[in-house]
Amino acid sequence: MFCLVYATGQLHLPRAVILDAVLYAALLELATIPLFGWLSDRFGRRALYIFGALASAAAAFPLFWLLDTADPTLVALAIALALSLTHGTMFGPQASYMPELFGTRMRYSGASLGCQVSAAISGGFAPIIATALFAWAGGTWAISLYLIALAGITLVATLASPETAFDDLT
Repeated sequence: MFCLVYATGQLHLPRAVILDAVLYAALLELATIPLFGWLSDRFGRRALYIFGALASAAAAFPLFWLLDTADPTLVALAIALALSLTHGTMFGPQASYMPELFGTRMRYSGASLGCQVSAAISGGFAPIIATALFAWAGGTWAISLYLIALAGITLVATLASPETAFDDLT
């Protein structure tokens, strides 16, 4: 996670502060991921994914602004809320949404390939890309734009995908 390196290396926060913040975020997601999964059953998978993509774009700059305060409380709050309202919103319905996008003959392969390739591209290279952007730009603004671009890709892909929550899959 780039935030760990940024908070400890650039902001000189103790490692425990940022690790505690990630712990609080994970504890919050224990509740919000099932909540967002349930909400996707009621309001649709696409709706939650669209909200998550928009929340990701909206949180890109404020996340770093709050990290830059170096206030442990604000750092923990920023990371916990950002992860819960962005990652959690999309992760909750993902286990249902991705397989539902494919017919029964291709369901496992399609969902698995899509998730794994996208995770490798957007998640696997993200720390390297964020570090390079920080070095190039001399600040976090370029990383925020990168996060907004990834959210934009997610939004476009979601808008191009059908709603599956209310379909009969047989």
